[in-house]
Amino acid sequence: MNPTGLRLVLWRLYVALFYGFLFAPLVVVGVFAFNDSLFPSPPWKGFTLDWFVGHPFGKSGVLTDPDMLGAVLTSIWVAIPVALLSVGVGTANAFLLERRRFWGKAFLSVAMLWPLVIPGVILGISILAFASRIANGLEDMLDTDLDFMRPGLPLVILGQASFIVSIATLVVGARLRKFDRSLEEAALDLGASGGRVLRTVLMPFLRPALIGAFLIAFLMSFENFNTTLMLVGSDSPLPIYMYGQMREGATPAINAISLLLVLATGILAGGAAIASNRRR
Repeated sequence: MNPTGLRLVLWRLYVALFYGFLFAPLVVVGVFAFNDSLFPSPPWKGFTLDWFVGHPFGKSGVLTDPDMLGAVLTSIWVAIPVALLSVGVGTANAFLLERRRFWGKAFLSVAMLWPLVIPGVILGISILAFASRIANGLEDMLDTDLDFMRPGLPLVILGQASFIVSIATLVVGARLRKFDRSLEEAALDLGASGGRVLRTVLMPFLRPALIGAFLIAFLMSFENFNTTLMLVGSDSPLPIYMYGQMREGATPAINAISLLLVLATGILAGGAAIASNRRR
């Protein structure tokens, strides 16, 4: 075999091994979601859809389990405000870091990334301790209960947004950096106001990044576990619910909900990619 052919074979082997390593666990999870067994692991005991649709003799499917569906809805109700808050604040941060010159800008740009490298458990504990200290002080001063600063969904939203907003800032900032400022200047020269330029010129250009940042923030919130575990109250999002099920003894219903989440993520990512390509 000549050197060029050998390099081609090695390159294909590397690609196959990399993607095999990447997707093999997902394939195993998907396959055993259809396993007619009480355990989410080998051996294979036959094909069934019971872990999706349920069975009258004790098998609880994900589409008929009110507790699991409730956990999914809780995750959605957390992820939507987290995504909206992250994109809104991240867009403002992107304009600040890309359009303004000020002392300490480089340091603040780096400091914005710190929450991403702090372990989620430490971040969650810190947010919980900080919020509880503020709540205790304000309750003593105002003689009222501040439940939104206690463990619960409002604190989960604030805690998740504290690091997801950094991702949104990077996504929107990268797109904003590519914008041709001459288009903005031309619109202003033609008499358009600053607000109109923002609405008709700049925001359409940023729309793919805004959609992408929203989807990334939504998915990061939906799957977050470490920070959420420290801040959650009685209403458990899906990752916390699945963790509790695993401790009690999981069934292939865990594989089934995981497969549905993988498919939903793929559809969202594919839709975002198609929408982004059409707007270019």
